[in-house]
Amino acid sequence: MKYVYAVISRRAGGVSVGINLNPNNACNWRCVYCQVPDLKRGGPPPIDLERLEAELRGMLVQLYEGDFLERHAPLGARKVVDIAFSGNGEPTTATEFAEAVECVGRCIDAQVLDEPPRLRLITNGSMLGRAMVRRGIALIGARAGEVWFKVDAGDAATMRRINGVALQPATVLRRLRQCGELCPTWVQTCLFALDGKPPEPAALAAYLDLLFQAKGSIDGVHLYGLARPSFQPEAPRLSRLPGEWLEELAGRIQGKTGLTVRVSP
Repeated sequence: MKYVYAVISRRAGGVSVGINLNPNNACNWRCVYCQVPDLKRGGPPPIDLERLEAELRGMLVQLYEGDFLERHAPLGARKVVDIAFSGNGEPTTATEFAEAVECVGRCIDAQVLDEPPRLRLITNGSMLGRAMVRRGIALIGARAGEVWFKVDAGDAATMRRINGVALQPATVLRRLRQCGELCPTWVQTCLFALDGKPPEPAALAAYLDLLFQAKGSIDGVHLYGLARPSFQPEAPRLSRLPGEWLEELAGRIQGKTGLTVRVSP
């Protein structure tokens, strides 16, 4: 299929139905840990909403009426936990983003009557300035959904190094607050060693400070490590951090902000 796929999500805790609005592998960021091959800068082509709806309806039939889960999901993960806008680029760069959210909502209403999966958006937050993006996020919020908002650093130099963008912490903070007003929002942060070294103390301090300033607008923080190899040129320089290191940082975040922190090493 072009737009719809299913995966086992360790962070969501079961089967996640993905909505990929960037089938051309284009993104407006270039994160060093990105697992998308042949990643390029840019946005997606026009979205065929009719095809998106047909693919999602077909997938939901397989999941809720067929034997898809028994054939493909291990015991303990045979539950559809979410439908997530999370593909091969930044989903909110699609001009039809809000319409795609409405489309997914129609499919859920038509085919999933009991315990509908949560609607999620996984985003870098870069397009919050667009009214149609805010409308789409508000629609997710109206369905008791969530936004997982990428924040990998709290200072401009580290953001440039990790995410490949020129971005100021004040801009990230403003967008986080905007997002939190529209929909429950969690920060998600990928952590790894670069050239064998964990993040520098100064970079961690800036990150903690940003979370402290945002704490009234977000519901919590997801910390996660490298699970699959990067397809970016920096891949040989990246390695996983010990789970104990992530747990120690989680404790620091909780102590400074009072936020709930979930760890996926």
